[in-house]
Amino acid sequence: LLAAATSIGRKSNEETLTYLNKGQSYEIKLKKLGDLSTCRGKVMKSVIKICFHERRLQYMEREQIQIWQSSRPGERILDIDIPLSYGLLHVNHLSMLNTAEILWDPMKEVGVYIKVNCISTEFTPKKHGGEKGVPFRIQIETYVDNSCDTKPLHAAACQIKVSKF
Repeated sequence: LLAAATSIGRKSNEETLTYLNKGQSYEIKLKKLGDLSTCRGKVMKSVIKICFHERRLQYMEREQIQIWQSSRPGERILDIDIPLSYGLLHVNHLSMLNTAEILWDPMKEVGVYIKVNCISTEFTPKKHGGEKGVPFRIQIETYVDNSCDTKPLHAAACQIKVSKF
């Protein structure tokens, strides 16, 4: 659950959209629903990723991220705000700039605070006048850590746009 307000101005056939501020921390609550007895003593692994929402841009994602990185050495697209986060057992900022992996206990209350460090217009061609900006997607896949099963237990995503306000 992303703790940020979704936009109210949308058409009925469109997916919801949440606007975020670049570099601001937003909480994502992780919670195992249903019967918790099967989770006792287990550790969950969630992979959080910021990716392009539109299919046409997904094919160019790796190239676009490399271009972004070349002009911002040492920066990441996705950061975990560890001091604000709670209930996490371990955080691993992966080599991919747009991905992080967290380990958490499903028996505890867990909140991971994320920061997105790029804006939606950084991936649009420069045109005359205003730039619309591309939508991103926060994608979270959750697994049982150290399990042989490579299929996620759960996958969730939401559409976002990131701006400088």
